[in-house]
Amino acid sequence: MIRTALASAVLCLTTQASFAAEPPSRTECIAPAKPGGGFDLTCKLLQISLQQTGLVDSPMRVTYMPGGVGAVAYNAIIAQRPAEFGTLVAFSGGSLLNLSQGKFGRYSVDDVKWLAAVGTDYGMIAVRADSPYQTLNELMAAMKKDANSVVVGAGASIGSQDWMKTALLAREAGIDPRKMRYVAFEGGGEAVTALLGNHIQVVSGDMSEMVPHLEGGKMRVLAVMSDKRLPEPLQAVPTAKEQGFDIEWPIIRGFYLGPKVSDAEYQWWETAFKKMTASDEFKHQRDLRGLFEFNLTGNALDSYVKQQVADYREKAKSFGLAK
Repeated sequence: MIRTALASAVLCLTTQASFAAEPPSRTECIAPAKPGGGFDLTCKLLQISLQQTGLVDSPMRVTYMPGGVGAVAYNAIIAQRPAEFGTLVAFSGGSLLNLSQGKFGRYSVDDVKWLAAVGTDYGMIAVRADSPYQTLNELMAAMKKDANSVVVGAGASIGSQDWMKTALLAREAGIDPRKMRYVAFEGGGEAVTALLGNHIQVVSGDMSEMVPHLEGGKMRVLAVMSDKRLPEPLQAVPTAKEQGFDIEWPIIRGFYLGPKVSDAEYQWWETAFKKMTASDEFKHQRDLRGLFEFNLTGNALDSYVKQQVADYREKAKSFGLAK
């Protein structure tokens, strides 16, 4: 009897141990673009927050893997590094939009392990501080009068979320989106540099990317694509809706793991994210980057991501970009 009870206890402990994972010996966050954009911001938020909350012993490494606005990184983690416990890849709503259009090659939304969302951002339209366009309506009127007079730039190609945001605005203003002068860059950082250098007149991007430039007085955001005005220090930025354009574009930011990371390892990360996002240190770092609360992990995130991909596919179809 005692022997049986002892055996059962040992079996129970062994089973529990099999589902427990030690922290990864090294950690890396892959930003699927060049430095300076939203993916970089997302990785550095994680890098700093993990260190401040003591969840990892040594600093997380941030590496850059540009190409296809996430496609290169997506393919690399699945095909070449599928079981790396310590390697996370940043994703955004733009990643999901590209997935919805089949831009990640032969891989689909089901081919990675969606891990955690750590905040949401919002789309925005910005110009240089010395631009003649003071409002979104003035900009769209100029584009309607002469589409060639305004060059719009963004950190992604035609069909991306940055293109989609301007295309939706153009369509509401009675402009054929196909006639827009649109320049694609590899990452939001390059697009902002081009705007500040006066190579383009407008940038379509994410609000969080603009915060440092707004503080420096170099840029002016004409509209944020949120349902209502954002809190301070962004309260002065008008929404697209209040200027007559019924467009919202929230941008989730988060991370995924390779498909062969074990369940125990996945659970370690899920627990770590729940602890991290509840901490004051994380909330402070998130606020500094202009992100807003949006915390999802595990199955809840997996369901959300797959629903978003389905919704984006319908939007893409309306522009003839997906089947």
